Amino acid sequence: MNALYVSNALLWIVVIVLALVVLALTRQLGVLHERIAPAGALMLPKGPNVGEPISPVAVTTLGGAALDIGAPRSDGRSTLLLFVSPTCPVCKTLLPVVRSSREQERGWLEIILASDGDEAEHRRYIEAQGLASFPYVNSAPLGLALQVGRLPYAALIDGAGVLRARGLVNSREHLESLFEAKRLGVASLQDYFASRAGS
Repeated sequence: MNALYVSNALLWIVVIVLALVVLALTRQLGVLHERIAPAGALMLPKGPNVGEPISPVAVTTLGGAALDIGAPRSDGRSTLLLFVSPTCPVCKTLLPVVRSSREQERGWLEIILASDGDEAEHRRYIEAQGLASFPYVNSAPLGLALQVGRLPYAALIDGAGVLRARGLVNSREHLESLFEAKRLGVASLQDYFASRAGS
């Protein structure tokens, strides 16, 4: 009988210790969550500098509209160039986010999809993904001007033709980090958090 009481007491002690460990781990997770900031879009070292004007690039959409990317806009709206490819699986998963962003940010932003390569393949891609309502540019010089090397890649250009943010975008958070970087007046959220940590 004494052995039964002792074993029950030991089991309760173990349960209480485990509960304390779980509480301590939960607290540590909260601390880590506060310390780790969202990374935002990954800004690659090559390419034009954020905060500088883009050299205008004349392009024509697959719908036949002439655009002058990087030139000041009379309506003052910003332009988000999103470089995609029919063979990029991440690009396809990002398209619903792009549609949502276009709707939510329509007051100040125009989204243009861009790529290069076989025009017929891009036309099939537009039809298969339901992208006919987006301006879609098939232009190698545009990608070269922004030094796009990996996809999906986005560049945010303000109404004056100044590059405000750029980087690889693999998720909604990455895409929205470009809007936030423009709002904060920084090159990227990484720069913003680095400057806050240094101050």
